[in-house]
Amino acid sequence: MDYQDINAETIDRWVENGWEWGRPISHETFVKATQGDWQVVLTPTKPVPHEWFGDLRGKKVLGLASGGGQQMPIFAALGADCTVLDYSKKQLESEKMVAEREKYSIRIIRGDMTKRLPFDDGKFDLIFHPVSNCYVEEVKPIWKECFRILKPGGWLLAGTDYFINFMVDDDETKIVNSLPFNPLKNPDQMAQVQQSQSGVEFSHSLEEQIGGQLEAGFILKELYEDTNGQGRLHELHIPTFLAMRSQKPVK
Repeated sequence: MDYQDINAETIDRWVENGWEWGRPISHETFVKATQGDWQVVLTPTKPVPHEWFGDLRGKKVLGLASGGGQQMPIFAALGADCTVLDYSKKQLESEKMVAEREKYSIRIIRGDMTKRLPFDDGKFDLIFHPVSNCYVEEVKPIWKECFRILKPGGWLLAGTDYFINFMVDDDETKIVNSLPFNPLKNPDQMAQVQQSQSGVEFSHSLEEQIGGQLEAGFILKELYEDTNGQGRLHELHIPTFLAMRSQKPVK
C-alpha cells in the first residue's frame, strides 16, 4: 500500500473517532460568518488575520488538503467561489454535508496533492492550505503546483509543521529522533509511526517550506508562529508551527 493510501485511511479513522480537525462547523457558526463574525486557523491555535484574505466576494478559492467542513463553509459564507481537494473520503463527506445543509455550491474533488493538481494554470485567486504537508515526503513540488494554478497577484496561505515535533518523544521531554524524520527511509521511524497509528509523517526544514516557496517564485509577505496548543513544548512557549502568506507576482 502506498503511504498516501495509509494516510487517507488514517485520517478517515480519526474523523470517525471525533478528530478535532474533522468536525464540521455548526449552522450557527455559518450564519455568524455571513454576518461578518468568523475566524479560521492554518495552525493549531492562532486565528488567521482577516487582512490576509481581503474581500472574498466572487473570488475563486481552493482549499488544498482542507476538507472537513471547517474552513470552506466560512469562505462560502463570505461569498467566495469554493473548490476543495482532499484525499480523505470522510473529510469530503463533511464538506458535502455542510454545503447541502447551508445550500451553497462547492466543487469537491478527491485527489492527492503529491500529484499534478487537476486545475488549469492561473485558475485561483487564493489557496488555503492548512497544516497537512507533514504527511507528504516532498513539499517543493506542491509549492510549484500552487504557483502554477494561482492567478498573477494571487495568494497562498499555508500552515506548516516545524521539525521540532519530530525530534522529541511523546512526553516532549527528550530528543529521540535524528532529522529528517522520514519513515520511508528509516525503519526505526517507520516502527514509531506504526506503533502510534499516526499515519506516515515527515519532517520538513525551513529550506523546504520557505525556501521551496521562494524557489517556486512566490514572494513571502507575512508569517507568524504558533504552538501545539497543549503539552510541554506549548507550556514552554516553544513554537512548533508556522503560518505564511505568500503572493504570486503580478508580472
